[in-house]
Amino acid sequence: MNKFIGKLSAVELLIWFVLLLVLSFTIIPILFMFVASFMDAKQILAMPFKWMPSQNYFTTGDRTFFTNFHKAVYGNNDNPVFLRNLLNSLIVAVTVSITTVLLASLCGYGLAKFKFRGQNAIFMSIMATMMIPFEAIMIPLYIVSANLHMMNSYRGLIIPFLVTAFGVFQMRQYLLTFPTEFLDASRVDGLGEFAIYAKIVLPNCMPVISTLGILSFRNQWDNLLWPLLISQSEKMKTVPLYISKFSEEKQTDEGAMMACALLASIPMFLLFGFLSNYFLGGAAVFESRKG
Repeated sequence: MNKFIGKLSAVELLIWFVLLLVLSFTIIPILFMFVASFMDAKQILAMPFKWMPSQNYFTTGDRTFFTNFHKAVYGNNDNPVFLRNLLNSLIVAVTVSITTVLLASLCGYGLAKFKFRGQNAIFMSIMATMMIPFEAIMIPLYIVSANLHMMNSYRGLIIPFLVTAFGVFQMRQYLLTFPTEFLDASRVDGLGEFAIYAKIVLPNCMPVISTLGILSFRNQWDNLLWPLLISQSEKMKTVPLYISKFSEEKQTDEGAMMACALLASIPMFLLFGFLSNYFLGGAAVFESRKG
């Protein structure tokens, strides 16, 4: 270790220090959430904070090691609605991720590889929608959803987010660098445009598809505002709404809230773990294939 540090210049040492500082700010909240999920409220709020649960926590008769997780799943009334809310979030996030990738890639492919009148105007119109905050269209969107009888349903949670302007922008920018020669050769071989899209374009876009899929999944998994408006029954609520319910109780149980947040974080960790190779190293693989 000392030999490694001795070979680094002052600039490199500064870069390593900044990276380690950023890493600590990222890891410490996650570590706190994990440790606090096994503690009671008194230990979580104790100052200074102890990073290990006290021994009496494991031996007291009224609380056990997994008390927080039991309460996170069953709540105060022993109703396992958390499992239904978790399923709702999974259905919404997975569906929106798939539709965003498919529709944004189709639109981006058309804008990047086809020449037609008004192409730039269409692209700029799509980009202009990114300047409008969701809060500005939230009420009109709510009224439209109510008139279309999409309240308290999966349709109301999914349809407004089928595709995003950012996804179209991301796919178009990536496909602008895609070799047009591959597409021309496929057309000479007799492939139709949809066959080229499915067999040539999509398999070679895994880096951007993985990135867009992860970001779309995360946005819907963390979405609180729209489900708060559209979901009226407990069975149609999502995980963020379930977690927020703990803070609305007369006596907030911080331990159960941390346990619930930990359980809600697992799908995101798993998704990133499965797609991390594409997310981090896929671009380099794609460049080597082009060479």
